[in-house]
Amino acid sequence: MLFKGRVWKFGRDIDTDAIIPARYLNTSDPAELATHVMEDADKDFPQKVKAGDIIVAAENFGCGSSREHAPIAIKAAGVAAVVAKSFARIFYRNAFNIGLPIFESIGAANGIKEGDVVEIDADRGVIKNITRNEEFKAQPIPPFMQELITAGGLIQWTKKRINN
Repeated sequence: MLFKGRVWKFGRDIDTDAIIPARYLNTSDPAELATHVMEDADKDFPQKVKAGDIIVAAENFGCGSSREHAPIAIKAAGVAAVVAKSFARIFYRNAFNIGLPIFESIGAANGIKEGDVVEIDADRGVIKNITRNEEFKAQPIPPFMQELITAGGLIQWTKKRINN
């Protein structure tokens, strides 16, 4: 499982309200949520982000509320993966439940700059900064979690299992 894209960089303690502001929680439509993703952290982000891009952040990404709207908005905006020094526990679980790949790597979060192009090998837990010719380690995503991502999240994975 490989991901390759341009990086958008964010700081520490990016909470779920910065990822998807509460004023837009009157919908659970992923496409609508995507039009407002990260706008309180960077007002132009929804217009700038492209399919396949990657978010890199400091520590405690996704802190705040436990709602799934935050990882849904990120995924629906086309973000391929999120790399951070650390993730809030509930955001971490919600991300995998909806099929958004996330990776913890202090070195990558410190070494990657906005605009860099990176490639992430989920099987090996290797994050390559192609722009700067650097390599960082992250925990590989276990096969079961990769199944969740490939299926599009826990609900789709469960439906597939029931139908088989």
